[in-house]
Amino acid sequence: MTRGLKLAASTAVLLALAACGDGGGGSASNARSGVWAAGSSTVFPFATRVAENFARTSGGAAPRVESLGTGGGIQAFCQGVGPTTPDIANASRPMKQSEFDLCAKNGVTDIVEIKIGFDGIVIATARNGNGFNFELNDLYEGLAKQVPGPNGTFIANPAKTWNEVNKGLPVQRIQVYGPPPTSGTRDAFLELGMTPGAKLVPGVKAIEGDKERFEAIAHTLREDGAWIDSGENDNAIVQTLTRTPGSLGVFGYSFLEQNLDTVKAETIDGVSPTADTIASGEYPLSRSLYIYVKKAHIGVIPGLQQFVQEFLSEGAAGKGGYLADRGLIPLPEDQLAAQRAVASALTPMQRPAK
Repeated sequence: MTRGLKLAASTAVLLALAACGDGGGGSASNARSGVWAAGSSTVFPFATRVAENFARTSGGAAPRVESLGTGGGIQAFCQGVGPTTPDIANASRPMKQSEFDLCAKNGVTDIVEIKIGFDGIVIATARNGNGFNFELNDLYEGLAKQVPGPNGTFIANPAKTWNEVNKGLPVQRIQVYGPPPTSGTRDAFLELGMTPGAKLVPGVKAIEGDKERFEAIAHTLREDGAWIDSGENDNAIVQTLTRTPGSLGVFGYSFLEQNLDTVKAETIDGVSPTADTIASGEYPLSRSLYIYVKKAHIGVIPGLQQFVQEFLSEGAAGKGGYLADRGLIPLPEDQLAAQRAVASALTPMQRPAK
């Protein structure tokens, strides 16, 4: 790109950022005065805590944090450059290739991916509920809309109780409250639980070579009341478990930590979700949490880079930091240092492989 074209592109970005916050064609004086982050309900309590601390210590405008689900937050983030779009997308899974391409299509070309810590997906019940030791294939066989039938066919899942799925599980109806399709927790549950579980079932393993068909079979959850979409509010799922005896819930580990007086987590392949088993990856449903930063907004939206630095500070994301008190599992010191380097250099991410 020539120097002239670079200057023109930079000017275009600055003009976009100077647009009126209500979508009009205003001036720079109309630009937002504070940071805007939107996305994952799992990351929401961490981002909110950072926003509270940042506003208190910086004296600047309090950042706006919205819980829209990972998919919803990234969709909003990718709508373009300027004050009518979020500066940060909070995510409980990595950005998808299709989302990256949407961003690029709308002029969001330099995205900084920052890993902030670890979390696990738990399957929980009320504290006085039955105990479960799930195997990964139990998740698929209990919750998939279609399961293998005779002669290589697939049929509507007939299982009514968990004991029909695995004789080692309780005679308890299959009723699971979980996140909706827009949720990163839902996406991670499908990738970490349903996909490997499906591969353990011979009839599904047999079609693994047909990628689209396999994914449709492994990722399509029941719609007959066995799986119930429960919105983007993980706390609401926790509360539902206490009001609905015999039900199970799927949500983030951090919400388990905050509600151990009312709910308990079940084991997966004999492993309980703890800070140690999640950080090590021993717990099968372990995942990383992310924030995605719009580089074009750095230096234009006041406090944005400082907010990101606060998110990764030792007092916040480090061991013993205030985010650990809310259930975030910290990165090892070397990994946290690497993420700080990415944030400092504002290194753009590469296009995801899938």
